[in-house]
Amino acid sequence: MTIVSTYSPRRRRRFIALIGVVVVTILAVTFRTVLLRTQLHPSCSVASSSGDTYRLDPEQAQNASIIAAEGHRLGVADHGVTVAIAAALQETNLRNLSYGDRDSRGLFQQRPSQGWGTPAELMDPAFAATAFYRKLFTVPGWGSMAVSDAAQRVQRSANPQAYAEWEPRARALARALTGEVAGGLACRFRTFDSSPPAAGALTQAASAQFGSAVLGVPVGTKLGWAVAAWSVAHAYRYHVASVTYAGRRWVASRGTWTNVPSVSDNVMITG
Repeated sequence: MTIVSTYSPRRRRRFIALIGVVVVTILAVTFRTVLLRTQLHPSCSVASSSGDTYRLDPEQAQNASIIAAEGHRLGVADHGVTVAIAAALQETNLRNLSYGDRDSRGLFQQRPSQGWGTPAELMDPAFAATAFYRKLFTVPGWGSMAVSDAAQRVQRSANPQAYAEWEPRARALARALTGEVAGGLACRFRTFDSSPPAAGALTQAASAQFGSAVLGVPVGTKLGWAVAAWSVAHAYRYHVASVTYAGRRWVASRGTWTNVPSVSDNVMITG
């Protein structure tokens, strides 16, 4: 008995064409989803004087900005901020870790058993940064030391040369976060990380870390850009949509600084 197929070449071509349309549609949707997720993923960047761009996430940016703000509060020279950020990059990549070698913890992997503070205190990035700086102050000639040498004198690492690797990135972050570079830090995101913070929380945090009121009041240019960078670094946490200072504005959804008409001496924040 002979079986004759009723599946004609014409129908076969239509079926193949339909399969092709389905495959193309799936690929297009997949590509769009991946692209959208990439665009929405929170990220920050800072440019170096050599033109390199370093990327980090909002958590890292926030921790670096706390280190810089505590440096301002304590009167630390910008070189010291670079040293501290380089140390935190090497020890934890700017993560506030609750674990480490033996009893080490926090941004700098400081040890309670070595007198750095209690476990709870060392999990506070501001406390940990202050502890680092106070130790740095005891190092003779730290202000003229190489970044890696000064960091090692504080940290006493088993790998003393490792800090040098992080110096370019640390210097770029320090220049942006101390206000040496206008609009040096930019972050981009479209959603926030949690429920809205309490009213005034951002202003209170800024005052505590810088040591005086810095938001909504006139400030000098260098401090103003330091506060603006700090605000951008904290924007994801505190639901800040834009920061405006000295004729420039950063907008979270765009992730860039643009020129705007402004002559205010205040760092202006919008939610």
